Amino acid sequence: MAIQEILRMGDPRLLRVAEPVGNEMFASGEISALVHDLLDTMKAANGAGIAAPQIGVNLRVIIFGGTGKNPRYPDAPEIPFTVLCNPEIEFLGDEKEAGWEGCLSVPGLRGEVPRFSRLRYRGQDQHGTPFERSVDGFHARVVQHECDHLDGVLYPRRIEDLTKFGFTDILFPSLTPASED
Repeated sequence: MAIQEILRMGDPRLLRVAEPVGNEMFASGEISALVHDLLDTMKAANGAGIAAPQIGVNLRVIIFGGTGKNPRYPDAPEIPFTVLCNPEIEFLGDEKEAGWEGCLSVPGLRGEVPRFSRLRYRGQDQHGTPFERSVDGFHARVVQHECDHLDGVLYPRRIEDLTKFGFTDILFPSLTPASED
């Protein structure tokens, strides 16, 4: 497939609430083609995940994980490659953890965001097959971040302390290769 342009913060398409994936879309192969584009784009940008709205496709589809150790998050555990369509999230408890996040649509910046520590997500894979998982830690953070994109929310809106928001090369100089974020 192809690497797509990643929309950046300020583009009004990132603020839309994405449309559900219909059963006919799974059968037509439209979602499989979209997943290939998302994967090519995520890999090219060293992303931990990406949502369809980030490439201008207004559908409730996200992918994440499966790229091994990510240079943008070198201390994070690996996450299995996942295609998640029409996701639903159930938080498992009230505990939250603050953690640093970046975003392919907010290049060059990082912010500390509180997220629920544990959750269960359910949805469909690229073939329309339902599944669910219970996860915690970085995996749970990535799911919440990507699902926010489906509701038109970028992570800076979740930052509670703006003194913990800034340029990656200033905050984390050791993580900043030439094409960071």
